[in-house]
Amino acid sequence: MKFGARIIKTGLAVALALYTAKLLGLPSPIFSGIAAVFSIQPSIYRSYQNIIEQVQANIIGALSATIIVLLLGNDPFIIGLTIVLVIASCLSLKMKESTIMLAVVAVMSIMESTQMDFLTFAGIRFSSIMIGIFAAFLINLLFLPPKYETKLFGKIDFQSGEVLKWLRVTTRHLSDHPSLKTEIENIQKGLIKIDQTYLLFQEERNYFKKVGLAKARKLVVFRQLILTLKKSFEVLRAFYDMDYKLGKMPESFQLLLIQELDKVINAHETLLLMCLGRIRYDDDFSERVIEADIEKIVKELASIFHTNHFEKEELEFLPLTTKLMEYSKQVSHLERLLSSYQQFHQKEQFNVSKEEI
Repeated sequence: MKFGARIIKTGLAVALALYTAKLLGLPSPIFSGIAAVFSIQPSIYRSYQNIIEQVQANIIGALSATIIVLLLGNDPFIIGLTIVLVIASCLSLKMKESTIMLAVVAVMSIMESTQMDFLTFAGIRFSSIMIGIFAAFLINLLFLPPKYETKLFGKIDFQSGEVLKWLRVTTRHLSDHPSLKTEIENIQKGLIKIDQTYLLFQEERNYFKKVGLAKARKLVVFRQLILTLKKSFEVLRAFYDMDYKLGKMPESFQLLLIQELDKVINAHETLLLMCLGRIRYDDDFSERVIEADIEKIVKELASIFHTNHFEKEELEFLPLTTKLMEYSKQVSHLERLLSSYQQFHQKEQFNVSKEEI
Protein backbone atom coordinates (compact mmCIF):
# COMPACT_ATOMS: atom_id res chain seq x y z
CA MET A 1 0.00 0.00 0.00
CA LYS A 2 1.46 3.35 -1.09
CA PHE A 3 0.66 6.64 0.67
CA GLY A 4 1.41 9.62 -1.58
CA ALA A 5 1.77 13.20 -0.43
CA ARG A 6 -1.70 14.11 -1.70
CA ILE A 7 -3.34 11.35 0.34
CA ILE A 8 -1.57 12.50 3.50
CA LYS A 9 -2.41 16.15 2.77
CA THR A 10 -6.09 15.27 2.32
CA GLY A 11 -6.18 13.61 5.74
CA LEU A 12 -4.41 16.56 7.35
CA ALA A 13 -6.71 19.08 5.66
CA VAL A 14 -9.81 17.23 6.87
CA ALA A 15 -8.42 17.01 10.42
CA LEU A 16 -7.53 20.72 10.45
CA ALA A 17 -10.96 21.68 9.09
CA LEU A 18 -12.78 19.55 11.70
CA TYR A 19 -10.65 20.85 14.58
CA THR A 20 -11.18 24.46 13.48
CA ALA A 21 -14.95 24.04 13.11
CA LYS A 22 -15.20 22.43 16.56
CA LEU A 23 -12.99 25.12 18.09
CA LEU A 24 -15.33 27.79 16.73
CA GLY A 25 -18.32 25.88 18.07
CA LEU A 26 -19.93 25.32 14.65
CA PRO A 27 -22.54 22.54 14.52
CA SER A 28 -22.07 19.75 11.92
CA PRO A 29 -18.32 20.27 11.35
CA ILE A 30 -18.48 17.36 8.91
CA PHE A 31 -19.28 19.87 6.14
CA SER A 32 -15.90 21.51 6.76
CA GLY A 33 -14.25 18.13 6.29
CA ILE A 34 -16.17 17.46 3.05
CA ALA A 35 -15.16 20.86 1.67
CA ALA A 36 -11.50 20.15 2.53
CA VAL A 37 -11.61 16.89 0.55
CA PHE A 38 -12.88 18.69 -2.57
CA SER A 39 -10.32 21.48 -2.20
CA ILE A 40 -7.00 19.57 -2.07
CA GLN A 41 -4.92 20.16 -5.22
CA PRO A 42 -1.69 18.61 -6.57
CA SER A 43 0.28 21.89 -6.71
CA ILE A 44 0.46 25.23 -4.88
CA TYR A 45 -0.39 27.16 -8.06
CA ARG A 46 -3.48 25.04 -8.71
CA SER A 47 -4.43 25.43 -5.07
CA TYR A 48 -4.33 29.21 -5.45
CA GLN A 49 -6.47 29.03 -8.60
CA ASN A 50 -8.78 26.54 -6.94
CA ILE A 51 -9.50 28.58 -3.80
CA ILE A 52 -10.88 31.47 -5.88
CA GLU A 53 -13.14 29.11 -7.82
CA GLN A 54 -14.23 27.20 -4.70
CA VAL A 55 -15.20 30.44 -2.91
CA GLN A 56 -17.24 31.49 -5.97
CA ALA A 57 -18.96 28.09 -6.08
CA ASN A 58 -19.74 28.22 -2.37
CA ILE A 59 -21.22 31.71 -2.73
CA ILE A 60 -23.34 30.62 -5.74
CA GLY A 61 -24.60 27.55 -3.91
CA ALA A 62 -25.28 29.38 -0.64
CA LEU A 63 -27.05 32.37 -2.24
CA SER A 64 -29.16 30.15 -4.51
CA ALA A 65 -30.18 27.90 -1.63
CA THR A 66 -30.98 30.82 0.67
CA ILE A 67 -33.08 32.71 -1.87
CA ILE A 68 -35.05 29.64 -2.97
CA VAL A 69 -35.75 28.48 0.60
CA LEU A 70 -37.03 31.96 1.50
CA LEU A 71 -39.22 32.06 -1.63
CA LEU A 72 -40.30 28.45 -2.19
CA GLY A 73 -39.32 26.41 0.86
CA ASN A 74 -37.19 23.27 1.05
CA ASP A 75 -39.35 20.54 -0.40
CA PRO A 76 -37.21 17.67 -1.89
CA PHE A 77 -38.37 18.57 -5.41
CA ILE A 78 -37.36 22.21 -4.81
CA ILE A 79 -33.93 21.07 -3.54
CA GLY A 80 -33.45 18.98 -6.70
CA LEU A 81 -34.46 21.91 -8.90
CA THR A 82 -32.05 24.21 -7.05
CA ILE A 83 -29.20 21.76 -7.59
CA VAL A 84 -29.98 21.68 -11.33
CA LEU A 85 -29.87 25.49 -11.50
CA VAL A 86 -26.62 25.69 -9.50
CA ILE A 87 -24.90 23.04 -11.65
CA ALA A 88 -26.01 24.88 -14.81
CA SER A 89 -24.65 28.16 -13.42
CA CYS A 90 -21.29 26.58 -12.52
CA LEU A 91 -21.01 24.92 -15.93
CA SER A 92 -21.66 28.24 -17.65
CA LEU A 93 -18.71 29.64 -15.67
CA LYS A 94 -16.61 26.62 -16.81
CA MET A 95 -15.91 25.41 -13.30
CA LYS A 96 -14.28 22.04 -12.62
CA GLU A 97 -16.27 18.99 -11.53
CA SER A 98 -14.91 19.02 -7.96
CA THR A 99 -15.87 22.70 -7.66
CA ILE A 100 -19.40 22.01 -8.89
CA MET A 101 -19.75 19.19 -6.36
CA LEU A 102 -18.78 21.61 -3.58
CA ALA A 103 -21.53 23.99 -4.74
CA VAL A 104 -24.00 21.09 -4.60
CA VAL A 105 -22.83 20.26 -1.05
CA ALA A 106 -23.42 23.92 -0.11
CA VAL A 107 -26.99 23.77 -1.49
CA MET A 108 -27.89 20.55 0.34
CA SER A 109 -26.31 21.66 3.62
CA ILE A 110 -28.20 24.96 3.64
CA MET A 111 -31.56 23.62 2.41
CA GLU A 112 -31.68 21.04 5.19
CA SER A 113 -34.62 21.43 7.59
CA THR A 114 -33.76 23.27 10.81
CA GLN A 115 -35.38 24.72 13.91
CA MET A 116 -32.86 27.61 13.99
CA ASP A 117 -33.37 30.99 12.42
CA PHE A 118 -32.82 30.15 8.75
CA LEU A 119 -30.45 33.01 7.89
CA THR A 120 -28.32 32.20 10.94
CA PHE A 121 -28.34 28.53 9.95
CA ALA A 122 -27.35 29.37 6.35
CA GLY A 123 -24.52 31.59 7.59
CA ILE A 124 -23.17 28.80 9.82
CA ARG A 125 -23.22 26.23 7.00
CA PHE A 126 -21.61 28.70 4.60
CA SER A 127 -18.88 29.38 7.17
CA SER A 128 -18.32 25.66 7.75
CA ILE A 129 -17.63 25.08 4.06
CA MET A 130 -15.34 28.12 3.88
CA ILE A 131 -13.31 26.73 6.78
CA GLY A 132 -12.79 23.51 4.82
CA ILE A 133 -11.67 25.41 1.71
CA PHE A 134 -9.13 27.53 3.60
CA ALA A 135 -7.88 24.54 5.64
CA ALA A 136 -7.08 22.69 2.39
CA PHE A 137 -5.36 25.77 0.97
CA LEU A 138 -3.23 26.16 4.10
CA ILE A 139 -2.14 22.49 4.01
CA ASN A 140 -1.38 22.74 0.28
CA LEU A 141 0.72 25.82 0.93
CA LEU A 142 2.72 24.64 3.94
CA PHE A 143 2.87 20.85 4.01
CA LEU A 144 4.91 18.63 1.67
CA PRO A 145 5.23 21.01 -1.31
CA PRO A 146 5.49 18.74 -4.36
CA LYS A 147 8.88 18.33 -6.06
CA TYR A 148 7.70 17.93 -9.62
CA GLU A 149 11.15 18.46 -11.11
CA THR A 150 12.46 15.41 -9.27
CA LYS A 151 9.39 13.36 -10.16
CA LEU A 152 9.49 14.42 -13.79
CA PHE A 153 13.11 13.48 -14.36
CA GLY A 154 12.64 10.22 -12.47
CA LYS A 155 9.80 9.24 -14.81
CA ILE A 156 11.70 10.35 -17.94
CA ASP A 157 14.82 8.45 -16.88
CA PHE A 158 12.85 5.29 -16.07
CA GLN A 159 10.83 5.26 -19.32
CA SER A 160 13.90 6.12 -21.41
CA GLY A 161 15.77 3.20 -19.86
CA GLU A 162 12.88 0.87 -20.69
CA VAL A 163 12.63 2.05 -24.31
CA LEU A 164 16.38 1.85 -24.96
CA LYS A 165 16.61 -1.59 -23.35
CA TRP A 166 13.82 -2.95 -25.57
CA LEU A 167 15.30 -1.27 -28.64
CA ARG A 168 18.56 -3.17 -28.17
CA VAL A 169 16.73 -6.44 -27.60
CA THR A 170 14.27 -6.01 -30.47
CA THR A 171 16.80 -5.04 -33.14
CA ARG A 172 18.68 -8.27 -32.39
CA HIS A 173 15.47 -10.36 -32.69
CA LEU A 174 15.69 -11.46 -29.05
CA SER A 175 12.46 -9.95 -27.77
CA ASP A 176 9.39 -11.92 -26.78
CA HIS A 177 6.54 -10.38 -28.78
CA PRO A 178 3.76 -10.74 -26.16
CA SER A 179 6.05 -9.27 -23.48
CA LEU A 180 7.08 -6.42 -25.76
CA LYS A 181 3.46 -5.70 -26.66
CA THR A 182 2.60 -5.42 -22.95
CA GLU A 183 5.64 -3.23 -22.35
CA ILE A 184 4.69 -0.90 -25.22
CA GLU A 185 1.26 -0.41 -23.62
CA ASN A 186 2.91 0.32 -20.25
CA ILE A 187 5.28 2.84 -21.83
CA GLN A 188 2.34 4.59 -23.51
CA LYS A 189 0.68 4.99 -20.11
CA GLY A 190 3.99 6.21 -18.69
CA LEU A 191 4.26 8.88 -21.40
CA ILE A 192 0.81 10.19 -20.45
CA LYS A 193 1.93 10.49 -16.81
CA ILE A 194 5.09 12.28 -17.92
CA ASP A 195 3.04 14.85 -19.87
CA GLN A 196 0.82 15.40 -16.81
CA THR A 197 3.82 15.83 -14.49
CA TYR A 198 5.44 18.25 -16.95
CA LEU A 199 2.32 20.43 -16.86
CA LEU A 200 2.39 20.47 -13.05
CA PHE A 201 6.11 21.38 -13.06
CA GLN A 202 5.42 24.10 -15.64
CA GLU A 203 2.70 25.58 -13.41
CA GLU A 204 5.02 25.96 -10.41
CA ARG A 205 5.75 29.64 -9.84
CA ASN A 206 9.08 31.24 -8.91
CA TYR A 207 9.31 34.58 -7.15
CA PHE A 208 12.92 35.47 -7.98
CA LYS A 209 13.98 36.59 -11.46
CA LYS A 210 17.26 34.64 -11.46
CA VAL A 211 15.53 31.41 -10.43
CA GLY A 212 12.76 32.05 -12.95
CA LEU A 213 15.24 32.33 -15.82
CA ALA A 214 16.91 29.06 -14.88
CA LYS A 215 13.47 27.45 -14.56
CA ALA A 216 12.49 28.66 -18.05
CA ARG A 217 15.63 27.12 -19.59
CA LYS A 218 15.09 23.96 -17.55
CA LEU A 219 11.55 23.67 -18.93
CA VAL A 220 12.95 23.81 -22.46
CA VAL A 221 15.41 21.02 -21.63
CA PHE A 222 12.70 18.88 -20.06
CA ARG A 223 10.43 19.41 -23.06
CA GLN A 224 13.26 18.21 -25.31
CA LEU A 225 13.95 15.22 -23.05
CA ILE A 226 10.29 14.24 -23.40
CA LEU A 227 10.28 14.76 -27.17
CA THR A 228 13.45 12.69 -27.54
CA LEU A 229 11.90 9.93 -25.45
CA LYS A 230 8.78 9.94 -27.62
CA LYS A 231 10.87 9.71 -30.80
CA SER A 232 12.78 6.76 -29.39
CA PHE A 233 9.46 5.12 -28.56
CA GLU A 234 8.27 5.65 -32.14
CA VAL A 235 11.38 3.86 -33.37
CA LEU A 236 10.66 0.98 -30.96
CA ARG A 237 7.10 0.74 -32.26
CA ALA A 238 8.38 0.68 -35.84
CA PHE A 239 10.85 -2.13 -35.08
CA TYR A 240 8.12 -4.06 -33.27
CA ASP A 241 5.77 -3.76 -36.25
CA MET A 242 8.45 -4.79 -38.77
CA ASP A 243 10.38 -7.36 -36.75
CA TYR A 244 9.35 -10.28 -38.98
CA LYS A 245 10.12 -8.44 -42.24
CA LEU A 246 13.45 -7.22 -40.87
CA GLY A 247 14.46 -10.83 -40.27
CA LYS A 248 14.05 -11.51 -44.00
CA MET A 249 16.38 -8.68 -45.04
CA PRO A 250 20.07 -9.29 -45.84
CA GLU A 251 22.28 -9.62 -42.80
CA SER A 252 24.45 -6.69 -43.98
CA PHE A 253 21.44 -4.36 -43.82
CA GLN A 254 20.39 -5.63 -40.39
CA LEU A 255 23.90 -5.09 -39.01
CA LEU A 256 24.05 -1.59 -40.51
CA LEU A 257 20.69 -0.67 -38.96
CA ILE A 258 21.81 -1.95 -35.54
CA GLN A 259 25.13 -0.11 -35.85
CA GLU A 260 23.52 3.25 -36.66
CA LEU A 261 20.76 2.87 -34.07
CA ASP A 262 23.32 1.98 -31.40
CA LYS A 263 25.10 5.30 -32.09
CA VAL A 264 21.92 7.20 -31.28
CA ILE A 265 21.06 5.04 -28.25
CA ASN A 266 24.56 5.52 -26.79
CA ALA A 267 24.32 9.29 -27.33
CA HIS A 268 20.88 9.37 -25.69
CA GLU A 269 22.15 7.43 -22.67
CA THR A 270 25.19 9.71 -22.38
CA LEU A 271 22.95 12.79 -22.23
CA LEU A 272 20.75 11.21 -19.54
CA LEU A 273 23.88 10.42 -17.50
CA MET A 274 24.94 14.03 -17.94
CA CYS A 275 21.61 15.18 -16.46
CA LEU A 276 22.14 12.77 -13.57
CA GLY A 277 25.50 14.42 -12.91
CA ARG A 278 27.45 11.21 -13.61
CA ILE A 279 29.18 12.67 -16.67
CA ARG A 280 30.64 16.16 -16.60
CA TYR A 281 30.38 18.47 -19.59
CA ASP A 282 33.62 19.42 -21.34
CA ASP A 283 34.70 20.84 -24.69
CA ASP A 284 34.81 17.37 -26.28
CA PHE A 285 31.36 16.38 -25.07
CA SER A 286 29.55 17.19 -28.32
CA GLU A 287 31.89 14.86 -30.22
CA ARG A 288 30.48 11.94 -28.26
CA VAL A 289 26.98 12.60 -29.64
CA ILE A 290 27.08 11.05 -33.11
CA GLU A 291 24.08 11.19 -35.43
CA ALA A 292 22.97 8.09 -37.36
CA ASP A 293 24.20 7.93 -40.94
CA ILE A 294 20.78 7.86 -42.58
CA GLU A 295 22.22 8.38 -46.05
CA LYS A 296 24.21 5.16 -45.68
CA ILE A 297 21.08 3.22 -44.71
CA VAL A 298 19.10 4.59 -47.65
CA LYS A 299 21.93 3.72 -50.07
CA GLU A 300 22.01 0.19 -48.69
CA LEU A 301 18.24 -0.11 -49.20
CA ALA A 302 18.56 1.15 -52.77
CA SER A 303 21.37 -1.31 -53.42
CA ILE A 304 19.28 -4.20 -52.14
CA PHE A 305 16.33 -3.09 -54.25
CA HIS A 306 18.38 -2.93 -57.48
CA THR A 307 20.74 -5.88 -57.10
CA ASN A 308 18.70 -8.80 -55.74
CA HIS A 309 15.39 -10.51 -56.26
CA PHE A 310 13.65 -9.03 -53.22
CA GLU A 311 10.26 -7.53 -53.94
CA LYS A 312 9.35 -3.94 -53.06
CA GLU A 313 9.10 -5.07 -49.44
CA GLU A 314 12.41 -3.43 -48.61
CA LEU A 315 10.99 0.00 -49.48
CA GLU A 316 8.67 -0.38 -46.49
CA PHE A 317 11.76 0.24 -44.36
CA LEU A 318 11.96 3.85 -45.52
CA PRO A 319 9.39 5.04 -42.88
CA LEU A 320 11.44 3.25 -40.19
CA THR A 321 14.56 4.99 -41.50
CA THR A 322 12.72 8.33 -41.31
CA LYS A 323 11.77 7.70 -37.67
CA LEU A 324 15.38 6.83 -36.88
CA MET A 325 16.51 10.07 -38.55
CA GLU A 326 14.01 12.12 -36.50
CA TYR A 327 15.15 10.39 -33.30
CA SER A 328 18.79 11.09 -34.14
CA LYS A 329 18.11 14.77 -34.82
CA GLN A 330 16.22 15.18 -31.52
CA VAL A 331 19.13 13.63 -29.61
CA SER A 332 21.52 16.10 -31.27
CA HIS A 333 19.21 18.99 -30.42
CA LEU A 334 19.04 17.77 -26.81
CA GLU A 335 22.85 17.85 -26.66
CA ARG A 336 22.89 21.48 -27.81
CA LEU A 337 20.26 22.50 -25.25
CA LEU A 338 22.08 20.74 -22.41
CA SER A 339 25.36 22.36 -23.45
CA SER A 340 23.71 25.77 -23.42
CA TYR A 341 22.12 25.11 -20.04
CA GLN A 342 25.47 24.02 -18.58
CA GLN A 343 27.11 27.14 -19.96
CA PHE A 344 24.64 29.60 -18.39
CA HIS A 345 23.62 27.73 -15.21
CA GLN A 346 26.57 25.73 -13.98
CA LYS A 347 25.41 26.01 -10.36
CA GLU A 348 21.78 25.16 -11.14
CA GLN A 349 21.88 21.38 -11.37
CA PHE A 350 18.87 19.21 -12.13
CA ASN A 351 17.04 17.88 -9.08
CA VAL A 352 16.94 14.22 -10.03
CA SER A 353 16.21 10.91 -8.39
CA LYS A 354 14.83 7.54 -9.35
CA GLU A 355 11.06 7.49 -8.95
CA GLU A 356 8.87 4.44 -8.83
CA ILE A 357 6.28 4.60 -11.56
